Amino acid sequence: MRTAFLTLLTGALCATAAHAQLPIVQTSFTADPAPVVINDTVFLYTSHDEDYAPPGQSQFRMRNWMLYTSTDMVNWTDHGVVASLNDFSWVKDKNNGAWAPQVIERNGKYYMYCPMPGGVGIGVLVSDSPYGPFKDPIGKALVVNSPEDIDPSAFIDDDGQAYLYWGNPNLWYVKLNEDMISVDGDIVKDPSIQKTRGQADPFHYQEGPWVWKKNGHYYLSYASTCCPEGIGYAMGPSATGPWTFKGYIMPPDSRATGNHPGIIDYKGKSYVFGFNFRLNFMRTDKHHERRSVCVAEMTYNPDGTIQELPWWDEGVSVEQIESWNPFRRTEAETIAWSEGLKSDRSDRVGMYVTAVHNGDYLMLKGVDFGKGAESFNVRAASATAGGTIELRLDDRDGTLLGSCPVSGTGAWGAWRTFSAPVSKIEGIHDLYLVFTGGEGELFDLDYWQFNH
Repeated sequence: MRTAFLTLLTGALCATAAHAQLPIVQTSFTADPAPVVINDTVFLYTSHDEDYAPPGQSQFRMRNWMLYTSTDMVNWTDHGVVASLNDFSWVKDKNNGAWAPQVIERNGKYYMYCPMPGGVGIGVLVSDSPYGPFKDPIGKALVVNSPEDIDPSAFIDDDGQAYLYWGNPNLWYVKLNEDMISVDGDIVKDPSIQKTRGQADPFHYQEGPWVWKKNGHYYLSYASTCCPEGIGYAMGPSATGPWTFKGYIMPPDSRATGNHPGIIDYKGKSYVFGFNFRLNFMRTDKHHERRSVCVAEMTYNPDGTIQELPWWDEGVSVEQIESWNPFRRTEAETIAWSEGLKSDRSDRVGMYVTAVHNGDYLMLKGVDFGKGAESFNVRAASATAGGTIELRLDDRDGTLLGSCPVSGTGAWGAWRTFSAPVSKIEGIHDLYLVFTGGEGELFDLDYWQFNH
């Protein structure tokens, strides 16, 4: 059944559109970011909070894992659900508990490590493509250790040895064999980060470990100090420590009951991902476990320590790495910022944008029109009378580049291409597709493209 999606944002948000990447996804609630760079593209795997998560802390509703990609760090393409609890035949609870995953590549295959609901361990999926499909290669848990088996994170050291880390409130790890679907040796409870009843925790470790190496230093970051949770980090001489607490990448903040780090280097810069509750509180004043992934540039000091960042809602942002080419086919679900929209998938066209209503819009940052465009094409479907796409520059009420009428196509799956001329424009601009029409849903969008 097609249902309208309650508009997430208010008109007051328009003035803050320059910070569209906070959060970077608005069509779904996303959490537990697990970024990885593959073939010059950032692949961002996330957990997914369902829209119907009930109010209250620790009221999670999570059944699947999502994928988003970007080549410029501000415009993100939605690839939808990439794996779910249904991919594990041995897991009984398929309705909730798809918590923080991580994907890592080895020998041309992609391994996704997933915590399972009900304390039944950590599972692994494998695919020949980072886009999936992912399948369970062993038909059972990879790790069964304790009720602390959450938030798995994999790392491959320079010597080829792979490790899997996890745990709340303690940090656990085990060596992985080269096949990445079996373990080598015993599970270890990290001796430098252990919770001892009645003693202070100098690391402020909570959960969500993430290990990486840079310039000869090993790093362990994690969600710290519950609750609220910030992002703390430690440094060590090896992939298993011993770890020395160094401080916060982002200190705890009262606006967050949780956090979860994911850290990468990409095109000469370093980035930290986490999440906030901004979209949730734009819908309601009640706390739901409906989180939204954010990203910020991260800076190292000469000694290898990391400069502390302010909280996500305090102007933290990233610069666009490269401009967007509008003269290539652009999937409609490629978005820097949007209002009121959702995404969905069909067997015929793959992912598409849906739940389009009068006044909704999507925006792409840094679109390079070069010497100008002559026309605009869009593939759309509508079981209603349709509507109009207004092409505006630099603001949702900005200069009108052109208007493309989209009439009814007879059914939601009946896709047609619509075209419209556009005014002469040159250079780089933020592009807004603003949707206008009558009441109810107007149309679905598959892709668009400008023409010289």
